[in-house]
Amino acid sequence: MSTNNEIKIKKLLDLHVPGTVILASWLEENGFSHDLQHRYLRSGWLESIGVGAFKRPNENLSWQGAIFSLQKQGRQVHAGGLTALSFLGYSHYIRTGLETVYIFSDLKTTLPSWFKKYPWKESVKHIKTSFIPSDLGLHENNETLFRIAISSAERAILECLYLCPEKMDLMEVYQILSGMVNLRPDLIQKLLEECNSIKVKRIFLFMLKKSNHQWRNFLSLNRVNLGTGDRSIVKNGIYDSEFRITVPKELAQL
Repeated sequence: MSTNNEIKIKKLLDLHVPGTVILASWLEENGFSHDLQHRYLRSGWLESIGVGAFKRPNENLSWQGAIFSLQKQGRQVHAGGLTALSFLGYSHYIRTGLETVYIFSDLKTTLPSWFKKYPWKESVKHIKTSFIPSDLGLHENNETLFRIAISSAERAILECLYLCPEKMDLMEVYQILSGMVNLRPDLIQKLLEECNSIKVKRIFLFMLKKSNHQWRNFLSLNRVNLGTGDRSIVKNGIYDSEFRITVPKELAQL
């Protein structure tokens, strides 16, 4: 192997964050041509995990490492909803079976084929939505060797409500919200004003009234657009006239 190639390999190893995906586009940006990438692949320095993506041999790859690589590439993706709340210590339910990871993005963002086909240990769900601006209310979460953007607790609880009742249980979300005594009202205010889901805002405020957190008093609810007309969240529920929503009986009777 030429001295030049040895220098390039050393540069690659110095730049690489263990446990993350090495993207072909990132390699090209750092001076590793398409031909050189295939040479490293043939020689065993890289291992393909799909078109446009590699990993180092014998390295364990996590979905967090893959998200880190996508975020470094500039893709607007983040871990959100219950996944973010679990990272932040708010989800205490014991779950059996395959863990579900929720990855949120705007409507235009697609996950690459290698990500969707990779055999993750978890069930990864990609939620494409624009109900909240993609850059509002994110938090940098420390992994062992890198950091990834996840939803703040304030954003994540709204994302959970966005998934209700089809993908999440309303009672579980209420139990989580009832324990969130230290949320930041200024960020909640911004999120509610920017949120375009009438369903999410009405359920959140309904639950917030029941939880009776002190930080609720610092919100200016007159600045939050709650739309017009009724919203039926579940069938055969109880109608709440203040927020004009039909909610599960067990939630309404708390």
